[in-house]
Amino acid sequence: MKDAALKGLSADRSFATAYNAALQTAQMTIVCSGYRLASTPGHHKTAFEAVPLAMGASTSSLAAYFETCRRKRNLVDYDKAQVVSDTEAAELMAKASELLALTEKWIKANHPQLSR
Repeated sequence: MKDAALKGLSADRSFATAYNAALQTAQMTIVCSGYRLASTPGHHKTAFEAVPLAMGASTSSLAAYFETCRRKRNLVDYDKAQVVSDTEAAELMAKASELLALTEKWIKANHPQLSR
């Protein structure tokens, strides 16, 4: 998240970096639940689908938000430039931070041996 907030980054790069932070956070829930996500096509989508399965239905809307971001991040990384607005990048950074806070709380409650 610190990298996504660096001054001077384009909105596209800030968005993509915050997205990667959210993806890594989603992967934390998978690992803490005793699973491993294969690096196969579709693994980003699968990671976000797993969040509500692990943490509960209350995270469904947040997971759906990241699915939308996944599609936009694909445009940014593979197809186009200047796709993301500053507002979208800031919103994704806030949502990624929210997911991280929820995940850390969930880990502490459900897998305390893995909490920091």
